Amino acid sequence: MIRALTALSLLLAACGVNRDKDETRSVFSYNEINAVTNLDPAGASNLENIWPVNQLFNSLLEMDDRLSLRPSLAHSWEISGDGLTYTFFLRKDILFHRDKCFVKGTRTVVAADFVYSFNRLYDSRISSAASLLDVVNNKKGERGFEAVNDSVFRVYLQRPFSAFASILTMKYFSVVPHEAVDHYGEEFRRHPVGTGPFMFRAWPEGTRVILVKNPDYFERDENGTTLPYLDAVSISMIRDRETAFMEMLGGNFDMLSGADAFNTNEVLDREGNLRPVFSSRFTLQKGSFLKTDYIGILCDPALPAVKGSPLLDRRVRQAINYAIDRKKLIKHLRNNLGSAAPSGFIPPGMKSYDPNAVKGYEYNPEKARKLLAEAGYPGGKGLPVLVLHVSDQYREQVEYMQAQLAACNIQVEISIEKTAVLRQAVNRGEYALFKKSWVADYADEENFMSLFYSRNFSPHGVNYFHYANPGFDKLYEEALALPYGDERTRLYQEMERVVIGDAPFIAMYYDDVVRIVNRGVSGLTTNPMNLLDLRRVKKSRQ
Repeated sequence: MIRALTALSLLLAACGVNRDKDETRSVFSYNEINAVTNLDPAGASNLENIWPVNQLFNSLLEMDDRLSLRPSLAHSWEISGDGLTYTFFLRKDILFHRDKCFVKGTRTVVAADFVYSFNRLYDSRISSAASLLDVVNNKKGERGFEAVNDSVFRVYLQRPFSAFASILTMKYFSVVPHEAVDHYGEEFRRHPVGTGPFMFRAWPEGTRVILVKNPDYFERDENGTTLPYLDAVSISMIRDRETAFMEMLGGNFDMLSGADAFNTNEVLDREGNLRPVFSSRFTLQKGSFLKTDYIGILCDPALPAVKGSPLLDRRVRQAINYAIDRKKLIKHLRNNLGSAAPSGFIPPGMKSYDPNAVKGYEYNPEKARKLLAEAGYPGGKGLPVLVLHVSDQYREQVEYMQAQLAACNIQVEISIEKTAVLRQAVNRGEYALFKKSWVADYADEENFMSLFYSRNFSPHGVNYFHYANPGFDKLYEEALALPYGDERTRLYQEMERVVIGDAPFIAMYYDDVVRIVNRGVSGLTTNPMNLLDLRRVKKSRQ
């Protein structure tokens, strides 16, 4: 651990970060167990990449910790009365990070930069965000985007879409300079240039990412002090959670995030609290998280992975749902972190979440056996072994499920996959049964329900189940045009009841934001999006 800390100090020194005795010079370090793979916001499709991208880039709008929209690079915006035109008025004091790609070292952000950045998202080689722009009216402006002048940016829609402003808070929609993309080409994903509170400095392959304070950042705190307070951010990529926790104990990390980032049985008690032996040095941050962990089931008979599979029978899918005791899983395998999913896919924190209005599957092994018999598999006779594909970090959970399913005469074989392999295969519709989670990209129920819309079949969209139901699609399309309100909430609840009945997934649990944080750190907040925001974080010497 001493060697690791020394190596970090040398790397930071080489990157121009002065770690002298002045305690205002500080570096925030955390570990990313899944590894950072892409720092281009156009490719920011998972949390491990979104976190550093959020330090490097800004969008027109952002969400606060209460999930309310607020200005970022746009100081204000207007929506036309028909809901089809969005006009954004840009700040005039935003500079891109200093970089050799610019003739004069940097330059001011203008509306044309947003036209360029949004158009990049249509390139499937660098982004999977194109489906989010299906609502944009391509007959207006340049693909529906217009730079009215340097400080006014306009987007035209084909139809009203009440979630559109929320979508623009996603990191995909960050502003990037064409000079950097032209200069670095494919390497832009490894050498990003943005406008955020931190600038890219180094990325030694497979070890860590180093970001340093942006001296030109536009935001200030209530006292007029320029943000951020930190001098640098160091992101390590240690995959073994035991090793990562030892580094935390050795003082080399300021934060570990996620219940899978450390051994919860060793660190937390049965009630999910930090054990006394650690509480003098660390604090435990917990909060609600718009994240649903689930088992996905492929439902498209045209795909080879499920051709002739019993999983095409809705009763078999329902039986699997009834066969799993989610409450025991949360209690014994997650130390009461998160909550068993008693409802559908939409988690607590969303307005439409209501277990009384939307009832999911309770543990009922007798009902599971009955449904199997109705499907033609009495006592499991004739039911082939099902293969469940999962990454190694969820091995313990799926082994628990395997035993419970076996008790209901459903035999499951577990196939452990590398995370990248699993992601790619699920996206291509190659696995009939798979473990995944969905984290809200933006704070709207539409984000969760979009996974079941038939026009969003993967790999071009996020419907990994290849689920199709005309009744669901009709409700989904109707809700898109409605403003926030009771009628829209009612439609989302009706959508959930439809999809729960068809059972293309098993909702396992709704997760919590969980972080172990060094007691010397202050100003680190949590939010239901679990978006890491380091602008106001301070670190004292201990």
